[in-house]
Amino acid sequence: MTHNEKAMKIFDDKFNCAQAVFGAFAEELGMSEEQAMDIALCFSGGMRRGETCGAVSGGLMVFGLKYGEPGPDEDEQEVKMKAYSLASKFMERFQQENGSCNCKDLLGCDPSTEDGHEYALKNNLFYDICPKKIESAIRILEELLQ
Repeated sequence: MTHNEKAMKIFDDKFNCAQAVFGAFAEELGMSEEQAMDIALCFSGGMRRGETCGAVSGGLMVFGLKYGEPGPDEDEQEVKMKAYSLASKFMERFQQENGSCNCKDLLGCDPSTEDGHEYALKNNLFYDICPKKIESAIRILEELLQ
């Protein structure tokens, strides 16, 4: 199963954007999918505040999991700098492709408010917009991790 297929399955199983992106990479990076779902739980809806898109947050978690602990022959500072550089490139490319890294900008409403969340549900925004942002994040991650 590809990362994108796995992410879409996670999202279709009623998990959020951060869980879908992070979960698609978790097992191959040494973490169970269940642990990834727990860690990424509160990052939906732009960290529950309409801010950083969950797909972006999930992508940043992937870099942290992959580069967070240096190997025995690696310099800790070099590993961190690689993670920071990839994270910056990831966010820049996501913003270029999608116009923003903020959930409320991408949805056109603030999902952290009752009215905004209701508007998003009523207009199917979570199902029309979010899968496209997940796919974008996955593709960018795959390119940067090569």
